[in-house]
Amino acid sequence: MATIIAPSILSANFACLADEVKKVTDAGAEYIHIDVMDGTYVPNITLGSPVVKCLRPYSKAVFDVHLMTEHPETHIESFAEAGADIITFHAEAAKHAHRVIQQIHGAGCKAGVAINPGTSLSMIEELIEYVEMVLIMTVNPGFGGQKFIESMPDKIHMLYHMIQEMEVDCDIEVDGGINAETSVIVREAGANVLVAGSAIYGAPDIKKAIEDIRGKEISHHH
Repeated sequence: MATIIAPSILSANFACLADEVKKVTDAGAEYIHIDVMDGTYVPNITLGSPVVKCLRPYSKAVFDVHLMTEHPETHIESFAEAGADIITFHAEAAKHAHRVIQQIHGAGCKAGVAINPGTSLSMIEELIEYVEMVLIMTVNPGFGGQKFIESMPDKIHMLYHMIQEMEVDCDIEVDGGINAETSVIVREAGANVLVAGSAIYGAPDIKKAIEDIRGKEISHHH
């Protein structure tokens, strides 16, 4: 599976977001990862659908919207209308996860489900066949610049095997502490969509940073 790079605009300069989005897509990124925080599910507040709507005309990239919010069902319509391509919600925040997935699909978007480092894969096992993507958080959500949690590759690998066994088409996205070094570890474990914030936006050469995180093609042995 080809590796997809999803720079997180959480690490971008919010004063000139359109330029920051253009900068990373010109440098080869396929997705733009948009962290939506509500100040309740996670302590910070980031940005809402009006910002996504403003950015949409400036970019052809896939808008990968990550809802770190309580009550994800209340935000789906607005982000879909604003131009989201993929909407990912947290399993921990959804009372009726299947219903949320149906809602995302009904709004014309691909659906993703995310789990925090402390959440077991068993929480999403019943959902995998209904979503296009599973997001494994490799740091605790809500704060940028955290260190990658070392036990996460095992979890990614377990998920990779679950997806293989179910014979479904489902991407594995990872978010948190991803850089050129940790990228190799998560890709070997089976991840194919990599979110990176400071490792891309903080780099002196963004194109090189993206290429380094993308790395070399890895073949998976079953």
